[in-house]
Amino acid sequence: MQSIQRVLGSLSTYRWTSLGALVSLLLLTIANAVTPQLFRWGIDQGISKKNLEIVLISAGWMVVTAIARGLFNFGQSYLAEAASQGVAYDLRNKIFSKIQNLSFSYHDQAQTSQLLTRVTSDIEQIRTFVSTSLIQVIGGVVTLVSIAVILLAMSWKLALITLTVVPITGWLMARFVTRNNKLFRQVQEQLSDLNAVLQENLIGIRVVKAFVRESTERSRYTTLNDALIKANMKTISGIRDTFPFIFLLSNLVTLAVFGYGGVEVVGGRFSIGELVAFNSYLALILQPIVLIGFAAPAIAQSAASAERVYEVVDAEIEIRDRPNAIPFHTCGGRITFENVSFRYPGAATEALKEVSFETKPNELIAVLGMTGSGKSTIMNLIARFYDVTRGAIRIDGRDVRDFSLKSLRSRIGIVFQETTLFSGTIRENIAYAKPNASLEEVIRVAKTAQIHDFIISLPNGYETIVGERGVGLSGGQKQRIAIARTLLTDYSILILDDSTSAVDAKTAAQIQAELDGLMRQKACTTFVVAQRISTIKNADRIFLIDKGRLVAQGTHEELMQTSPLYGVILESQVKQKENK
Repeated sequence: MQSIQRVLGSLSTYRWTSLGALVSLLLLTIANAVTPQLFRWGIDQGISKKNLEIVLISAGWMVVTAIARGLFNFGQSYLAEAASQGVAYDLRNKIFSKIQNLSFSYHDQAQTSQLLTRVTSDIEQIRTFVSTSLIQVIGGVVTLVSIAVILLAMSWKLALITLTVVPITGWLMARFVTRNNKLFRQVQEQLSDLNAVLQENLIGIRVVKAFVRESTERSRYTTLNDALIKANMKTISGIRDTFPFIFLLSNLVTLAVFGYGGVEVVGGRFSIGELVAFNSYLALILQPIVLIGFAAPAIAQSAASAERVYEVVDAEIEIRDRPNAIPFHTCGGRITFENVSFRYPGAATEALKEVSFETKPNELIAVLGMTGSGKSTIMNLIARFYDVTRGAIRIDGRDVRDFSLKSLRSRIGIVFQETTLFSGTIRENIAYAKPNASLEEVIRVAKTAQIHDFIISLPNGYETIVGERGVGLSGGQKQRIAIARTLLTDYSILILDDSTSAVDAKTAAQIQAELDGLMRQKACTTFVVAQRISTIKNADRIFLIDKGRLVAQGTHEELMQTSPLYGVILESQVKQKENK
C-alpha cells in the first residue's frame, strides 16, 4: 500500500486541517461513549428508584451530548473534506505539471484517455478516500479501542463475547482487499478504454458520419461498456462473499450478549441499566466494524487509483536540462548535424540514418522528401523534442544538449505540420506565446501570414471566439493563424514544417513572398519543410531526404541536373497540376 502511504504523506501540507478533523473525531467518540452511561444512570438511579429529578437531569445531559455529537460530526466531516479537496488540488496540479514536462516520447506512447481518467476519476477516488474512507477507518479504530476498554471494565465476560467479532471481521476485510486489489485496478483501466472510444468519436464524429459507421461505433462502445459492467459486478461479487458473514457475526454476537446479559440481570449480578448501556455499546462497536467493512472496497479502489496516478507523477522525463546548462541567447547561423541517427521509442527501424550537414548564417534551407522520409524528425531534433540516438546536433559549435530547454525553445519559432488552436479569441491564439503583444503587433504578423483580411471580415474581428480545436475555421485559415502565432515570437531559428499544406498555391506563394524578406532579416537560419517544389525553389539549399538519409543537397537547378529522385518528385507534381 505504498501509494496510499504517499497519499497520507501529502496530508502534511494540510496538517492543521487534518489535526482539526482528528480532534473533532476524538471528541465525537467521547460524546458517543458518554451517552450509554447517561442511559444507565437514568435507568438505575432515576427510573428504577422513581427519582424524577435524576431522569430529567440525565435527559438534559443527553440533549447536550446529542448537540455536541452533531457539532463534532459536522466538524470532522467538514475539515476532512477540506483536507481531501486540498490533496486532490495538489495532485491535479502535480500530474498536470508533470504531463506538461514529459517528453514527446512519453506522449507518443501514452493514451490520452488514460491520462484523462487518471486526472479525473482516479484523483476523485483518492479524494473520496481521504474525506470519507480514511475518517471511517480512523474513527472505527478509535471507537473500537475506547469501547472495548469500557466493555471490559463493565463485564469482562460479556466483553470477550462481544470482541470475538473484531479479529474475525479484520481477517475477512484483509482477505477482501488482497483478493480484489487487481480487480479494482482493472476497473479503472477498462474505464480508460471506454473513455478512449468516447474521445475518438467526439474528435472524429465527422469521419464516423461520413462513412455511416454510427452503428459500428455504438457497438464498439457497448462492448467495452459491457466489459466495464462485468468488472464492476465482479467487485460486487467480492462484497457479496464477504459482508453477509460480517452481518451474520454481528447478529449472533447481539443474541449472545442479550442471552448471557439477561441471565446476569436475573441473577442480580447486572443491573437493567448496565444491560441497556452494554447493548448500546454493542451497537457502537458493531457500527465501526460495518463502516470499516464498507470502507474496505473504497480503500482498495483508492489504492489502485493512487498507484495509477503516481505512475504518471513518477514517470521519467527523458529530455531534461543537463547540469550547468547554459542559456541560448544568440545564434550565428551555423547549425551542424554530425552523423545523426535517431530511432523513435518502440520503433523497429531508424527514422534518420547518419545524417550530416552544416548551415550557413542567414541561410534558407528547404527540406524535401516523400511522406515518412524523416523531414519532420530533423525539425523535432533541432528543438530537442527528442534527443539523437547517435551523433550530435550543434548550434555555432555547441551541442544543443548544453543549452537549457526553455531558452533553446523560446528562440526557435516553429509551425507544426498539425495545427492546434486553443479555445479563446483569434487575437489570444496569435498572441499565445506573447500574451502582452499589442494589437498592432498582432495585425502586423497576421498580414504577413495573409490572414488579416479574413479576420477583419468577421463580425468581431480579432475578438472572434475560436471554437474547440479551431472548429469553424478551414485548415488553411488555421495554418495561417499558426504562422502568425510563430512570427510573433522572439525567434532566432525559424522552422516551417509543411506549414502551407492546407493553403491554396496562390496564397502559399503570397505567404512565401512576405516571409522571404522577414526570414532573412530576423532568423539566423530558416528551415522550410514542404511538399510543393514551388514553395522551395528560392531556397539557398534544398536537402533531399529519402528513407531517413540525406541523399542530395543543392539549389533547385543543381538538383534538377544531379538528382533522379528530385526529378521524380517534380514530375509527379507537374502531373498533379495537369490532372487538375
